[in-house]
Amino acid sequence: MTIKDIARESGYAVGTVSRVLNNNPRVSEDARRKILAVVAQHGYQPNANAKHLKQQVPEGLALIVKGTQNALFADLLDKLQPCLEARGYTPTVYYNNGSTDELACAQTIFAERRPCGLFFIGAHPQCFTPALASLGIPCLLLTNNAAGLGIENLSSVSVDDRAAAAVMIEQLYAKGHRVIGIIGDRPETSRPSQQRLDGCLDALQRLGVPFDFDRQYRLADFSMQGGYAAAEHLLAHCPGLTAIFAMSDLMAVGAIRAIQDHGLRVPQDIAVAGYDGIALGRYTVPRLTTIRQNTTVLAERAADILLRCIEENAPARHETVPFELVEGESV
Repeated sequence: MTIKDIARESGYAVGTVSRVLNNNPRVSEDARRKILAVVAQHGYQPNANAKHLKQQVPEGLALIVKGTQNALFADLLDKLQPCLEARGYTPTVYYNNGSTDELACAQTIFAERRPCGLFFIGAHPQCFTPALASLGIPCLLLTNNAAGLGIENLSSVSVDDRAAAAVMIEQLYAKGHRVIGIIGDRPETSRPSQQRLDGCLDALQRLGVPFDFDRQYRLADFSMQGGYAAAEHLLAHCPGLTAIFAMSDLMAVGAIRAIQDHGLRVPQDIAVAGYDGIALGRYTVPRLTTIRQNTTVLAERAADILLRCIEENAPARHETVPFELVEGESV
């Protein structure tokens, strides 16, 4: 009998069985009892040399991050890695450019490094198929919701982007704005942009405010340069514009610079709102009004959920973390 046989018969992951055999405390008592019962039933004796080698190798976790320029993802990494290290795990970060399939990336990492768990930060849910379950290790999607995918080993932690965007549109409306430009990425390829656009349209329709998509929505990547170029386009092609909602704080910072370069004032002439709540927005002039994603809570919940799946064989779980409207000086 091998450790894989024990895992199969007990219903727990190989990593959990390994921790029980090594007397690791990061296992629930229920899991420990069931695994030891299988061990006793078959009289299993681990190979002493293999056990020694296993104990020399720290528990590895792979963190796959979409792109390298996203300030929110950088903040999440800063919060997530200490959470994992405090629990005795060794996280390794892998950056995945926008054109690479996340599932293929995960399969390559698993084949080469054999991590006991995978985090996907910023991946689009449409990248995932049931083939992810064949890896046989717990995975978690952070910043997007995977509840509708039905993949048994994929959990998720995210903010309700649709509801948050609607709240920001309502805030702009309450301040008297009726012609609102929106800056975002392609909805068909960016899940956050699609969800936030849907939230904007929900609110505008509910408030009875017309929206001309061709004039008032401008595509941009999630960067200051993208926000700057998109704001310039809106200024030139959207008559009567009084406010811009950018789907990231970096976009919003770029938009503010473009508006000021045209000799206009923020918010006196045109208001600007962002999304994410990154630290930079607290130091811009004017200070940015934004939707804050609580990266501390996102990271803590993501770590807890995935490690429970690893250590206790807990089922996949999907959580939505509350967001916060932060009123700065830009609206």
